[in-house]
Amino acid sequence: MTKKILYVDMDNVLVDFRSAFSKISQETLDKYKDNEDEIPGIFRLMDPIEGAIESFQTLSQYFDTYILSTSPWENPTASSDKVDWVKKHIGKTAHKRLILSHHKNLNRGDYIIDDRTARGVDQFEGEHIHFGQGNFRTWDDVMRYLIGKIET
Repeated sequence: MTKKILYVDMDNVLVDFRSAFSKISQETLDKYKDNEDEIPGIFRLMDPIEGAIESFQTLSQYFDTYILSTSPWENPTASSDKVDWVKKHIGKTAHKRLILSHHKNLNRGDYIIDDRTARGVDQFEGEHIHFGQGNFRTWDDVMRYLIGKIET
């Protein structure tokens, strides 16, 4: 049986974006006010969201799982920071499974877990699991749903 394809977003799904702010000087935060995703080095400073790493590891056993994220165009370190974060926190399970795209709908799959509908998520052909909303507020909620899909 072929595994279904699952994409998982990074920002505010696997990683807590705001967790990096306490690790950055106030001067830098002020300089990039309203454009925090352009702060060089910010993406390597973020902490995982509770349950995200374990959930990704488990889901990878049942799905053909990829990380699908956007790299801010004006941040020169964002792409390498995201690769470093994945290597540090997820490791071999995500080896060569990071896709960076501003057009997520160009990827084909069965499910996408994302906290937003932007960057083509609203046009994704599979099912959007809207992380942090409705029935998918936590990783426990997402896991119950997706594991339930396997068992039926």
